[in-house]
Amino acid sequence: MQPDWYPAWRDEAFEQLIAKNARLAKDFRLGSWSRYDYDLTAGKLLFSDRSGVKVVSEIQVAGSTSAKAGNWLWAWANSIWPSEFITDAQSTRSFGEKHGIGELTQDYVTDEDLNALGWELTSAAARICNACGAYRSPSDEGVGLYLILKNISWAS
Repeated sequence: MQPDWYPAWRDEAFEQLIAKNARLAKDFRLGSWSRYDYDLTAGKLLFSDRSGVKVVSEIQVAGSTSAKAGNWLWAWANSIWPSEFITDAQSTRSFGEKHGIGELTQDYVTDEDLNALGWELTSAAARICNACGAYRSPSDEGVGLYLILKNISWAS
């Protein structure tokens, strides 16, 4: 269930996110830091090396994939996330309700390629919420956590 324009719109969102993430890799070396941590009390994603935190981003949780469950779960459908960190996911759901886009309004979405699905749905959320990029945690036991980057800066 989706409007005719949605597949092309989602493909554009994905291409936009690729470009945004490439810029973040160039400008902030995302993808090359030896460590990352997310702090949900502060709503921040921290990238570090041995000498300490180097890059800080405010985050929202888009959702997660689970190889065991075989699906994507939107952050708004997962009770573990604090409400203040799922407002972008909720805005994405509202957009989906307004336009009749099932994959943005269903708690769970399935696909054979969960990594691609996670990036595609995160890119839709990033476009709707005007994010500066997105980050997926390295896969841990078949689970991928997709974060929306609201802003990013060098640590002071």
